[in-house]
Amino acid sequence: MSESWHPVIAETEFPAEGKLAAKIAGWYVLVGKTEDGLHAVNDRCTHQAALLSTGRIRRGAIMCPLHGARFEMATGKCIGSAYRDLRTFPLRVTDGTIEVCLPDAPPAMDELPVVTA
Repeated sequence: MSESWHPVIAETEFPAEGKLAAKIAGWYVLVGKTEDGLHAVNDRCTHQAALLSTGRIRRGAIMCPLHGARFEMATGKCIGSAYRDLRTFPLRVTDGTIEVCLPDAPPAMDELPVVTA
């Protein structure tokens, strides 16, 4: 499967709250800052398909706002529940711009969040 790097935001413009949601090439991406750096995950809870970006990042994990499922930002691993792990995306900072590497293929239905207009 081929992948491509995509710019997200200038590192200096990253929100002080420590997270940023973006839709890039059809993918819903959550970039979060934890104690050990920046990480990118699919912005979709594997339990109920909710957007994780409306949840809180604490102690390196994002919490689903619907049912409290927690996922490590660095690895995508689900903590304390039996839900599937999150898909993670490689992230880098190049010339002051945060970039994520995403599949060139569009996300499958089970990788898309439920989004209301």
